[in-house]
Amino acid sequence: MTARPVTSPPRSPPGSATAPADPAVCPPVEHHLRGAAVGMSTTAPQGLRAVRDLPAVAPAVLLDQVTAFVSRFSVFPDRHTGPMLALWYAHTHAAQHFYTTPRLILDSAEPGSGKTRVLEVAQYLVRRPEMTISATTAAIFRMLADGPVTLLFDEIDAVFSPKGGGNNEDLRGLLNSGYKRSATVSRCVGDASRMKVERFPVFAPVALAGIAGAMPATITTRAITVHMRRRAPHERAEAFRERRVEAEAQPLREQLAAWLDRVGEEHLVGAEPVMPEQVTDRAAEVWEPLLAIADLAGGHWPDTARAAAVHFVGQAVETGTSVGTRLLADLRALFVAHETDRMATSDIIGRLCADDEAGWSDLDGRPLDGRRMARELARYGVRPGSIRIGGHVAKGYTIAGALSDAFARYLPAVTEADPSGAVTSVTAVTPQVRGVTDPDGVTATAVTPPVEPSAEAPPDGTGVTDVAVTRQSSVTPLTRHVTAVTDVTDSDGGAR
Repeated sequence: MTARPVTSPPRSPPGSATAPADPAVCPPVEHHLRGAAVGMSTTAPQGLRAVRDLPAVAPAVLLDQVTAFVSRFSVFPDRHTGPMLALWYAHTHAAQHFYTTPRLILDSAEPGSGKTRVLEVAQYLVRRPEMTISATTAAIFRMLADGPVTLLFDEIDAVFSPKGGGNNEDLRGLLNSGYKRSATVSRCVGDASRMKVERFPVFAPVALAGIAGAMPATITTRAITVHMRRRAPHERAEAFRERRVEAEAQPLREQLAAWLDRVGEEHLVGAEPVMPEQVTDRAAEVWEPLLAIADLAGGHWPDTARAAAVHFVGQAVETGTSVGTRLLADLRALFVAHETDRMATSDIIGRLCADDEAGWSDLDGRPLDGRRMARELARYGVRPGSIRIGGHVAKGYTIAGALSDAFARYLPAVTEADPSGAVTSVTAVTPQVRGVTDPDGVTATAVTPPVEPSAEAPPDGTGVTDVAVTRQSSVTPLTRHVTAVTDVTDSDGGAR
């Protein structure tokens, strides 16, 4: 390593022989001396800059190297985690160019699953790491306001767990709002006679590690979550030696910083990467910075990053984020399994609580009951009503109406294959069903009783399979093999 005087490089017109090289290649890295941060002395004369003689590396190769490096010290639960971490670490060096910065969550069912190790390695790859296990909200927002940092927060479950006590709503709000560039925290500063409001910016990359289950849903929806696991007896990871990791990670970090600092302003500001079909709304906001960097790197990274996005977004949907979405998912499964469009509340409660793995027999220390179910479903506009089942009237729920709408809005589409090999949807329920009034004066809140299928075959071209159509009923009973539910019209255009 040599010390050279700091001089401004001459400006060259575009296209000249001395113009900057192709941004696809990371240039050698120049950096100011940072003392202990890079293991160097700060006794060099003022005005000199240390120049590390690093070879130029193609960005795609650099991200491959980062992936390989982090994979040495951890056993990840899937093949997507290593590449995702490489992109997340890279984005911390270019966060100022993006509108959002996704939270990274590392959770596990049990301690000793490698969450802290991921953060320990990360602190030598991200931009200006701030590693903490306990900090007040005031301390955190002042750290963030002092300049661009990457907050690495371990044992976050102790902060948000109900057993921890205390009010952590300020911290939750800070982590939520700091996900977007426009976020600030307002505080009164100064003495009593000269008090004024000051707005502190809190936009910064944040990684959170802790035991699963304690993280607020408002944070998880802004995050990429990795469910870490304990290593199996046959799985091996390299021992973590801090000095060695720091020395080997330094050129990777510096190459990331140099590449993204050089091309970020031109190529990342306002980038709108194409999202996979499954990645929409907030999930698209979360993944936008990572996919933009992957597209800039080129090679296999655009495809690798999108595969990771689909994986983590799908995993988040399957895991669910609230009791309400779990209840909706299990309700849908019940209606499909029993091939019915209506079910009494007492039957639903009994079947849900009978499944020990579902956890409804011990929900916050008590089994699920009708009142709790009604309260959870009311948030989605779903309410119980009087329904007729087998000649008897009872309180319960029907597929049509609000419940069908909630399935479509809050649950992923579920498909199953029928014997013919066609994939059939079991989530779509006809939106044309209307409420009817029972002759005895009991108002059915959603649908009429199921009718026996007619032996008459439906007309050609109706788009209905395995469902009989009759003029006597405006409702099609739910069956296992419904492939599409549409309006059926006569040849003269009249709707059945």
